[in-house]
Amino acid sequence: MRRIFWILVVLFAFLGCKESNGVNTLYLAHSLPQAHPVHKGILEFKKAVYKKSNGKMDVKIFPDGQLGSEREVLELIQIGSVAITKVSAATLSNFVPEYHVLGIPYLFKNEKHKFDVLEGKVGKSILEKGSKFWLRGLCYYDAGSRNFYTSNKAIRTPEDLKGLKIRVMNNQMAINMVNALGGSPTPMSFGELYTAIQQGVVDGAENNWPSFVSSNHFEVSKYYTIDQHSAVPDVLLIGTKYWDKLSEQEKIWIQEAADESAQAQKQFWKESVEESMAIAKKAGIEIIYPETSLFQEQSKSVLIEFQKDHPELDYIINEIQK
Repeated sequence: MRRIFWILVVLFAFLGCKESNGVNTLYLAHSLPQAHPVHKGILEFKKAVYKKSNGKMDVKIFPDGQLGSEREVLELIQIGSVAITKVSAATLSNFVPEYHVLGIPYLFKNEKHKFDVLEGKVGKSILEKGSKFWLRGLCYYDAGSRNFYTSNKAIRTPEDLKGLKIRVMNNQMAINMVNALGGSPTPMSFGELYTAIQQGVVDGAENNWPSFVSSNHFEVSKYYTIDQHSAVPDVLLIGTKYWDKLSEQEKIWIQEAADESAQAQKQFWKESVEESMAIAKKAGIEIIYPETSLFQEQSKSVLIEFQKDHPELDYIINEIQK
């Protein structure tokens, strides 16, 4: 896989941004399917860039992981082979430490609080922190709340997680969260997860509604528990190698297009959640509404340990909690 990745690096080394017939075309890669609400938001971004620039700028999209995993595309961004990507804040935290904060369990009180933070001073500050790592954030896309789903055992309380292997992203916060709740966290590629659940390699996973359904994981799972343990957003970002080459006017077009696409994507996400829930119910998935305070209480140790290990990021947590 890595060999294919580096072949792509060579092929796209000079293609991250292409100028032809007076049109500056930026290459955007992401790993989601085209039916996903985040991809629909990205299409709005593309339309807005073209419209605002009167056709002087365009965005060419490579969806479905065509250019690699989220981590691999981030590496392509850093070396300048791709201009823009969409990536989970959890994956991005491995490159930019400040994004770790957004994965803390039960960080946000509700939806309004989440968007007040992300679209306000705190969220914008975190987006800018990535520039020193060649990854400048443009905006956040809604990725809803993450919940547990399992194949053979329903999760109604944290006690039910004991002894269960739960697939998580390769992210320390997610690993710590499942550990705190008594489960056995198992980092694994999302692409391998369907077969892993089917064959009993893992007992379940945690993700949002659209991902649960678009990946067909509802075919190999029986239970979906809405505990809403985290609300890790997606991030649309541009490599500084290309951002720094843009004129001030081009930067304005790109940023305005990103902000507008983020607002459109919220509605796409809401519609997708409703559609996904309907599909899951029709498939016979048992949807469980547990007492979330039980999960919140047991996961408090994750925040406490994080603050001990990362005192330099405590100011961000304090701002969010205000």
